[in-house]
Amino acid sequence: MRRLTRTVAAAALATALALVGGCSSDSDKSESGGGNGAALEKVTYLTSFGNFGRDSYAWVAKDKGFFKEAGFDVDIKPGQGTGSVIQTVTGGQADFGPIDLTGGILQLGNGQAKDFVAVAAIQQRTMAAIVTVEGKNIATPKDLEGKKLADTPTSVVRNLFPTYARLAGIDGSKVTWVNGEAQGLIGMLGSGSVDGIGQFVVGQPTVEAVAKKKPVVLPYSNVMQDLYGNALITSSKIAKEKPEMVKKFTAALLKGLEYSLEHPDEAGEILKKNVPAANPAASAAELRLMAAYVRSSNSGTAIGTLDSGRVAKSIALLQGAGALKQNLTPDQIIDFNLAPKA
Repeated sequence: MRRLTRTVAAAALATALALVGGCSSDSDKSESGGGNGAALEKVTYLTSFGNFGRDSYAWVAKDKGFFKEAGFDVDIKPGQGTGSVIQTVTGGQADFGPIDLTGGILQLGNGQAKDFVAVAAIQQRTMAAIVTVEGKNIATPKDLEGKKLADTPTSVVRNLFPTYARLAGIDGSKVTWVNGEAQGLIGMLGSGSVDGIGQFVVGQPTVEAVAKKKPVVLPYSNVMQDLYGNALITSSKIAKEKPEMVKKFTAALLKGLEYSLEHPDEAGEILKKNVPAANPAASAAELRLMAAYVRSSNSGTAIGTLDSGRVAKSIALLQGAGALKQNLTPDQIIDFNLAPKA
């Protein structure tokens, strides 16, 4: 009897040790990168503008383990537009985030921001646009005169509007802008409190889902064709001190972007899992629309590439429109040593 008791106790102890060992193994795995035992590096990432389908690729990179494989534990937070993302990254509250590259050029060239660099393109063409809905009597840029538009104060759509207006033949003084938060803009449009909002062209499915009306889109790219869309930025300090870390993070994020474009429905569900308020169908539709901007015909062979000549053309366009106070060169805003190669 005593022998049986000792046998049962030994078995119980062995089982307990096995369970503890299993738990320790899982814990170690969750805190290590790629199974090499190294601790994951904590990174804070900002989306470009709220938590819409166009930004779901970051959640996909996290959910599919791309960040972890690269050695990162990533905290994803919603951004509030170009100016805000730049301020947060250069202020040290975040490590990476996408901004509209044209907006970044405006901020840098007008002395409103410094100490950041772009390290990869997200979209090869600008997606900036004014979005309204049927019934507002807006069909052309000229129809915006006398109308009320809403956007966040630091959004590229709003800050680039004077240049767009000049090139599109709009009297900008006849357009009224009011402030709104990223997640609330579509609701403002749907309620009728404004006539249009600053938005990306891929926001059409979300606008229709929330506003219950057919969207009307005025893309900035119709009058400014050389402009890039979003680009991933980091601080100049991180780029200088941790170049290999930047390259690894960029590669993992772009892997998430490519996966999202190939599996938009799954990406929409992943976003919904992490952001309960997200609409997975609208998110998937946004990604399908975004694919043409990410894989533009002049993007080279790899997603994320940036071309110095095109950036120079963008700068020249803005200078010609009187939108820049200072002269800039592409190297002042792009770290081409860290950007993916075509």
